[in-house]
Amino acid sequence: MTATFDVIVLGLGAMGSATAYHLAARGAKVLGIDQFDPPHDQGSSHGESRIIRQVYYEHPLYVPLVQRSFALWRKLEKESGEHLLTVTGGLMIGRDSSGLIQGCVRAANEHSLPIEQIRLSELQERFPQFMPIQGFTALLDPAAGFLAPEACIRTHLQMAVRAGATLHTNEEVLKWGPTADGGVRVQTSRGAYEAGKIVIAAGPWARELVGAMGPQLVVERQTVLWFKPPGDREQWGPANFPIFMCEFDDGQLVYGFPVQERGWKAAVHYEGEHVRDVRSARRNVEPHDVARVRNAVARLFPWVSEAELTHSAVCYYTDTQDLRFVIDFLPGLPQVLISSPCSGHGFKFATAIGELQASLVLEGKCDFDVAPFRIDR
Repeated sequence: MTATFDVIVLGLGAMGSATAYHLAARGAKVLGIDQFDPPHDQGSSHGESRIIRQVYYEHPLYVPLVQRSFALWRKLEKESGEHLLTVTGGLMIGRDSSGLIQGCVRAANEHSLPIEQIRLSELQERFPQFMPIQGFTALLDPAAGFLAPEACIRTHLQMAVRAGATLHTNEEVLKWGPTADGGVRVQTSRGAYEAGKIVIAAGPWARELVGAMGPQLVVERQTVLWFKPPGDREQWGPANFPIFMCEFDDGQLVYGFPVQERGWKAAVHYEGEHVRDVRSARRNVEPHDVARVRNAVARLFPWVSEAELTHSAVCYYTDTQDLRFVIDFLPGLPQVLISSPCSGHGFKFATAIGELQASLVLEGKCDFDVAPFRIDR
């Protein structure tokens, strides 16, 4: 006999785990399926830390959504007893004409957000770890910090189970399709399941699950590095060092975090190689990968060029053409919601997107304008 549910969630990473939790918390009978055992290191939701920031340079439309995320992450912490979010402040560095700085100023002005401009002459006095770059501006977002991605996913999944969700891990989806009564049927390596609705939150595997029915997606392979910082380790810790983003004159953007267990983490935002098949993609980090990231980050922190490498990892961005999310029902299939390929900046929004997707699936509406995230935008 085929097991039946109200909603099936495919993929239990950042968006899937949050969606399963919010659906179950509203009383829905939920089945979550993942081909691995989340939190895992095979997709886009690992690596010890993810930036969260309020002064959102990409577009002001994200600000209300990230503000809701801040509130929901804190609520999840309180309900679970887990520490998930650390506020460090966020330093945004670039020329006044850069997209990073102009975008931050636009978001701050449009939403009356607190933001502090730090003069070049004061930068090293405030943050001695940073070398000033002539002609660059530094803006401080006091609300910014970082999330612990593995802990966030694990907590969402634990809370989903506590609310009644059924989770199947290490189970591969072989095929899915609509049923005659307007629902959906999923065939996996272990069995078959039916539900009234389905949420596809499969990250870099979304392309093979939705095919031509879904948005055009590009999977981008990213290399992330951890280094041993110079001097006193404490000066690089969360109490003394903010998350940062820096855009150089050629458009290259680097970002990084305070030192944690694996070391001092930094990477290049975008510029990764495109992946045609995520299943056969190169998972090892090779010397040329290290050199590319090391050279980029050394433009801001010269010591990185000779620093000891303590850890490295590969993860994926699943990008749309305009780098905005997708939160929409597939054309002609109102029972199938495609969930936010994150385009490299989505993790921080996961709990708020999980909440609004639960509303869309169960009620057909939500409190946010999701028109900018439609497939046909």
